[in-house]
Formats: sequence, C-alpha cells, structure tokens
Amino acid sequence: MSDNAQQMREKVQEGYTAVAQTSSCCCGPSAFSGGPDQDHLSAQKLAESIGYDAQQLASLPDGANMGLSCGNPAAISALKDGQVVLDLGSGGGFDVFLAGPKVGSTGRVIGVDMTPAMLSKARTNIEHYTKTTGLSNVEFRLGEIEHLPVADNTIDVVISNCVINLSPDKQQVWREIARVLKPGGIVAASDMALYKPLPPEAHDIAQAFIGCVAGAILIDDYKQMVQDARLVSVILKPKPEYVQALLDSGNELYRKINDVLPDGQGPGDYLTSVAVAAIKPKTCCCSA
Repeated sequence: MSDNAQQMREKVQEGYTAVAQTSSCCCGPSAFSGGPDQDHLSAQKLAESIGYDAQQLASLPDGANMGLSCGNPAAISALKDGQVVLDLGSGGGFDVFLAGPKVGSTGRVIGVDMTPAMLSKARTNIEHYTKTTGLSNVEFRLGEIEHLPVADNTIDVVISNCVINLSPDKQQVWREIARVLKPGGIVAASDMALYKPLPPEAHDIAQAFIGCVAGAILIDDYKQMVQDARLVSVILKPKPEYVQALLDSGNELYRKINDVLPDGQGPGDYLTSVAVAAIKPKTCCCSA
C-alpha cells in the first residue's frame, strides 16, 4: 500500500472512531451538534428524507443510526427470507439491523468494518436487536473492505452505504465483492459520485473532511470500475435528493463547498448519491 493510501485509511479510521465515540457526523459537525437527543433527531430526519421508513428506524438500537448513510432503503426492502447478506463498512450496524428481519431466521447478515470502536458499538447493540426481534442472525467482523474476512462464493447480496468512496483502492473493493458473491448474487450499494470534477477550491474543502465526498469519482469511471470487476447488468442511478437534504440541513461540508462554487451553481451540480446495482454472472469466475 502506498504512503498516501495508508494515510487516507488512517484518516478515515481516526474520523470514524471519533464518530463512534461522540455520535457526531463526519460529513459536517454543524448538522449534528445539538447534543445526543438532537443528534438522534437530525440523523432520523436525514434517513427519512432519503427514503427510510420511520417505523423501521424507530426499531433500531440506540446509536445505530449516526447520520452516515447516503441512502440504501431500496436494497434493504428487496431482501428475501433466507439470504446471506454482507454489509461493507457496517459502522454502528444501521443497515445490518434493518436487513436482519428481512432475511429472517434462516438468513444471515454479516457486517464488516475496519474501525474497532464502530465494531464495539455495533456488537453492543446485538442484544437489543435480538431482544426486540427474537432473531440471532447478525454478526460483525473486523476487517478492511479491500480484504474481506469472508469466504469465496458465500454471499447472496452485498450492500454498502456511503463507504466504498472512502477506500484508497476502490477497484480492489469491487474485486472483493465479486469474489465473495455467489454466482448469480447481486450487489446493491449506495455511494457518492461526481457528475463532473469539483473545482480545485471545492475539492480541497472535501479532502479536509473525513468521508462523504472526499473519494468520490466520476459516474462513468465508477461504472467502468464495476464492469472491470467482471460484474454484469451494471446500473448506476443518481439520487440527488441526498445532497439536497444535506444542504437543507445546513451541513457544514456542503455549505462550505457551496460557498466556493461559481455563481449559479451548487453542490448538486457536481455531486450525487448513486444507487449501484450489479450481478455476478452464474457462469463466470470473477475473482481474478
């Protein structure tokens, strides 16, 4: 790993450790700065604005929703009983705990995260999840998404929520996704991408913040990266409501980016959340 890649990984890990310990949002602390109760309400409002069901959110253990999502509710709602699901960058367990009831007692949901503090937070919440659902079908593993602690061809569905863009080696992440998926398995991820490159001043601001948009790449380049992992039926669908929701919330990162953009342009002209869908072919080995 290059020095720059290692520095990026350490910066992300330090930032998300702080998030786990304070429940603040790495995307801009001013959006979630009113204490624990306000943090919860702001994170809930953001999640609802990008399509998560309020009743489902209310069932989550305390601290599972930290406002780090850029929206993957459709992937959760499409899960089926008995599936084995892998969540990349599972954090406090937000999507894992939503996915568990969807796959039921015959299914399993595995969360992988490289930050021990996040992993500890998620594992602490398992007891609440089991008590409220009656299910014991979730687990959390320490690991990097570029080197998943998961066996080949064992996963029906890979989900990920605003995480892959943080990786210093995104292509390797997609190779790993292809490796762990069963033939015919699917990936349904949400991530950040660019319609066009950010101006230098805005790019520098994004780089100063942990996560969110710092590692975002162009939509066409993203699609090519997924295809290069030998996945097929690749679809990237922009979801501009996420950027708008953060702007409306007064998010510090997006406000600062907005301030340096050319007149008449806003963050939504450059940045978007994207829903990424792809399939591992049933007759092709994708681990190469």
